[in-house]
Amino acid sequence: MLGTGSKLEMNRADDTAFEKQSALFALAVSDIVLINMWCHDIGREQAANKPLLKTVFQVMMRLFSPRKTTLMFVIRDKTRTPLENLEPVLREDIQKETPLSEFFNVEVVALSSYEEKEEQFKEQVANLRQRFFHSIAPGGIAGDRRGVVPASGFSFSAQQIWKVIKENKDLDLPAHKVMVATVRCEEIANQKFVAFTANENWCLLEEAVQSGPVAGFGKKLNSILYASLSEYDAEATYFDEGVRSAKRKQLEEKLLQLVQPAHQSLLGHLRSGTLEKFKEAFEKALNEGEGFSLAAHNCTESHISLFDEGYSDSVVELANWDCSKVRDKLRRDIDAHVASVRTAKLSELTSSYEAKLNEALAGPVEALLDGAADETWPSIKKLLQRETESAVSGLSSALSGFDMDAEAKEKMLSSLQDCARGVVEAKAREEAGRVLIRMKDRFSTLFSHDSDSMPRVWTGKEDIRAITKTARSASLKLLSVMAAIRLDDTVDNIENTLISALVDTKNNAAVTDRSITTFDPLASSTWEQVPPAKTLITPVQCKSLWRQFRAETEYSVTQAISAQEASKRNNNWMPPPWAIVALAVLGFNEFMTLLRNPFYLGVIFVGYLIVKALWVQLDISGEFRHGVLPGLLSISTKFLPTVMDLLRKLAEQGQSPATNYHQTNLGAESKSFQNGSTSSSMSSSASSGVTAPRNGIEYSSSHSREE
Repeated sequence: MLGTGSKLEMNRADDTAFEKQSALFALAVSDIVLINMWCHDIGREQAANKPLLKTVFQVMMRLFSPRKTTLMFVIRDKTRTPLENLEPVLREDIQKETPLSEFFNVEVVALSSYEEKEEQFKEQVANLRQRFFHSIAPGGIAGDRRGVVPASGFSFSAQQIWKVIKENKDLDLPAHKVMVATVRCEEIANQKFVAFTANENWCLLEEAVQSGPVAGFGKKLNSILYASLSEYDAEATYFDEGVRSAKRKQLEEKLLQLVQPAHQSLLGHLRSGTLEKFKEAFEKALNEGEGFSLAAHNCTESHISLFDEGYSDSVVELANWDCSKVRDKLRRDIDAHVASVRTAKLSELTSSYEAKLNEALAGPVEALLDGAADETWPSIKKLLQRETESAVSGLSSALSGFDMDAEAKEKMLSSLQDCARGVVEAKAREEAGRVLIRMKDRFSTLFSHDSDSMPRVWTGKEDIRAITKTARSASLKLLSVMAAIRLDDTVDNIENTLISALVDTKNNAAVTDRSITTFDPLASSTWEQVPPAKTLITPVQCKSLWRQFRAETEYSVTQAISAQEASKRNNNWMPPPWAIVALAVLGFNEFMTLLRNPFYLGVIFVGYLIVKALWVQLDISGEFRHGVLPGLLSISTKFLPTVMDLLRKLAEQGQSPATNYHQTNLGAESKSFQNGSTSSSMSSSASSGVTAPRNGIEYSSSHSREE
């Protein structure tokens, strides 16, 4: 309020600098400037405050304000002159240099004299007061609101304006308004940011998202963010729009930077949780028998959709964050898991069929090679073909669910075929390493057992040479079968080569006669028509094995020959025919004497029985099997105890009392008959019965005669 006409104002008339500063400050901070004039001063130079108005116009040149200030002239102590006549005179006086309309909205108000017309004065003041009450309303006296500083920033704004004015600088009100808005909006933004960080709901949400996904995360976070921004908008609404928007944007960015880690953590939980659910669903689908490719496609699509649903629930509306990286990472993780499971399943499937092939081929191939014959390798080839076709068919059906390309599938099937062939070859090489043991076992079986698989007893009638040749030929057959792998349709001459070089003695003798220039078919490391990769035993190794085989089986042949000769010696107890003829001729007189005297014959018979009993008791034939001298020594030590034991038993049987029968209903004849038969039986037993305790066998006289 600029007052004129008082004594104080007159004392400050010379202080033009202060007037300019005051006027500039009043115009800068005010929406409405009141100029109080006395009605009778209208038209006067000094009394009408024309110098002050001039100062006002000068400072207006230093104000760069986009808005117009309302300049209200209040004329007090209005006279009878109508206001309509006074206003043109006033406007004419103050608009001589510059039109007021360029800088001000001019209002002229007249008030009656308070002393003369008090009631009317109060009424006019009340009306003017009402106009100030509604001054910022549309059409009000302060209707131009551009560049208005809100009340919360007025103190700071006024301080900064006065500071600039005191430094006698040009006052750029728009720039000042921006500066004030910047300071205040930044303060408000900082306050809201601090309030957001301390918000209980946000703290709980941030804590919850660290441990796992939170349902409705986006909705809850958006609510907190919008509430904070709404509070900022409410407090900064009257500041410069550009500054307010810029600071709001900065606040949004700070808030989004604050919440972004929680959002990323949520996406991480969502991705990992979705991946775990995918693994469980995928494994369950495979366990239920669903095809691998179909299960992988269905589970992938369903769980990518599940991730998208979870992300839509966590979207922060203020942020333009792209989840494609997290989504792509999830898809890569899913694809990597599918690839690893695929590799594991294919490996497991292949291993399963390889194990089946190994089980189906190893045992039969070993048995076929053990019984080596002409049909061994053809049988192995048929077995290999049958089992391979079965395994390839099963694997091909199992691979249909993996949606493999033809090349990869064919490669796996070919690998399985190679595996089957490898099993056979490995088993053949393993058996080839034990070929010497197999050869000795076969030789032992054929040499020591007859055609009925019964152990041979070398009685002297067997042809050991023929048996040995047959057993060695069978062993050589085993060696020829094990010498090379014959799974292809090629023909070799290994067996004939081995026979001609190792068994055919006539050829060997001829070779020896031809001496140095003779070629040895086994003096080589390869077989004709057999690749080295298919060779199990080289010709040189065959020759060495055969030499070792003969050396280790020679003992069995020698033992058989010795046993046969011993058997012949043991079974040949009769004297030679010439000795029998000589005995008959020379003993003719003694024989006739026996015929003339039967008593001698009885004595000889009794002597024969005694000798026979001693023969059996002493086991003379068994003792002499070990040689004559050992037999004589053994018999001499056992002869006397045996004779004494034999005599003791004869004495016991002769002295045993007759059996008494107490049967009252029998007659005298039956008693005498019984006594006679008993004595006859006793005498017969005493004369002819001999017990052989060594062998646990009882011999009778009739048995002695048979012997």
